[in-house]
Amino acid sequence: MYSQFCYHIQQDEQKHRATMHIKRKPAEQIEVDWAGDPAMIIDPDTGEIIKAHIFVGVMTYSQYTYVEAFLDMKQRSWIKAHIHMYEYFGGVAKILVPDNCKTAVIHNGKRKDQQINQIYQELAEHYGTAIIPARVRSPKDKPNAEGTVGNISTWITAALRNEQFFSLAELNRAIRKKLLTFNQKLFQKKEGSRLELFLENEKPLLSPLPATRFELSDWKTATVQFNYHISVDKMLYSVPYEYIKKKVDVKITDNTVEIFYNHNRIASHRRLKGRPGQYSTVTAHMPEDHQKYLEWNGDRFRKWAEQIGINTYHAVNAILTSKRVEQQTYRSCMGLLKLAEKYSDTLLEAACKKALSYTSSPSYKSIKNILVTSSKKLKSEADHTESTHKAHGITRGADYYRR
Repeated sequence: MYSQFCYHIQQDEQKHRATMHIKRKPAEQIEVDWAGDPAMIIDPDTGEIIKAHIFVGVMTYSQYTYVEAFLDMKQRSWIKAHIHMYEYFGGVAKILVPDNCKTAVIHNGKRKDQQINQIYQELAEHYGTAIIPARVRSPKDKPNAEGTVGNISTWITAALRNEQFFSLAELNRAIRKKLLTFNQKLFQKKEGSRLELFLENEKPLLSPLPATRFELSDWKTATVQFNYHISVDKMLYSVPYEYIKKKVDVKITDNTVEIFYNHNRIASHRRLKGRPGQYSTVTAHMPEDHQKYLEWNGDRFRKWAEQIGINTYHAVNAILTSKRVEQQTYRSCMGLLKLAEKYSDTLLEAACKKALSYTSSPSYKSIKNILVTSSKKLKSEADHTESTHKAHGITRGADYYRR
């Protein structure tokens, strides 16, 4: 009969439902998951009831548990939950066993065809742990997390359902108090509690936390502009000028902006905040002529002019003070510097002397015109002055005896 047939089929199936007890090693792995039953928060402004999703992390040996509530189950919340969990445990286990949510695993076919979420993989590398996701539809791959989720729903979520919370922080404070009680609760079938077992056998074996917290990052692609900067959230960051018009990958965290080309980091900046349009420029990223331009300022122009002669100094000083903003005169001063290279320091000094005889505020253009039109005359006058100075080089002169 059909009923007899079903009975014998069931009896045969029992043979294939054998389970194996796996002995867990202390500090070997952590199982993580989202609890099925959410907690509730009341919006103080509208009175709306908002769901708060519960994250659960369990040490597989001691079953020591971490619980925290979040407003969503997105990537940022998932990563923050792991950061806070590791800080709560005070160390890092060798293996991390997540479920197959998209924030953890993009694709999980066979063991050789797993694809971990990029940001989640970066988190694992930062903390020095390995991610081994549970198989699809195989809850027994993380039995401690599955069992603890049920206990959390009973001992924490259900226990708080008659209380009202008006913020996420308020809810998490209440969860933390209940969690302490839950971890201190004695086991039914073995000695001690989760907390005692964790402190005695697991915590000493955990790997130490890294020196800095993991920072959640976003990635984008940008093109280097002709001013060797890229734009990120309306702020501009410099890149070596050799990469102009190249497409680069940008890693953005709360505090830093890192720029990569062909997987090699070529620039790093502290992230700018505040008014849009700010520039973060590294001098080494600039072309050589741009670097030289930045090195010049009013005091340096004056020192350079003083080395040539007193007339050049007065001319440069007059040009620097001729505009309301000193930086407006730098191009004229750079022009005088080029004239000295083209003609000579002696001719420039003579031209400045002649320009100062006409006006106390000569311009770059007037000095250049004097050099262009009277360079031969200025050269002969300079040679004559130099020869006269040499002919009477050892004469003390009337000024000496007048003293």
